[in-house]
Amino acid sequence: MPKPSHRFADIVLGVDARRPAEAAIGLAFDCARLWGARLHAVHAWRFPSCAAELPFGIPEEDRAAWEDHEVQLLSDALRPWREKYPDVRVLEDVRHLPPADALVLLSGDARLVIVGRSRTGEPGTVARDVLRDARGPVVLVPAQGQ
Repeated sequence: MPKPSHRFADIVLGVDARRPAEAAIGLAFDCARLWGARLHAVHAWRFPSCAAELPFGIPEEDRAAWEDHEVQLLSDALRPWREKYPDVRVLEDVRHLPPADALVLLSGDARLVIVGRSRTGEPGTVARDVLRDARGPVVLVPAQGQ
């Protein structure tokens, strides 16, 4: 099977839209601009803990409202970067998956996967899983101030 050409492949960025890793986002936008690539920003989410308490499953309108909220969080996290880098094409992608699964899934066709490191200085669970399972190059970016 032929390998994907990375000439036009996306830069994939894992974004925790609740606690965006500014250094990782900055690197991703810089790489996308430098290489003329599209930035595929991925925010993965899970149902809130209260969803487990619903006796008859999750109503579609609740699921849609929660997902809309996650989409807005990602949009808000990327807005200042999109203004700073207006020439970078960005695909905002919100997925109902564990974060590492979402990034590994996209890694095979990515030119590069960028993941931020936790503020503790150690790679977190998501970073370790992506580094272990990704099917392409991964950059682990330390939090600012480390």
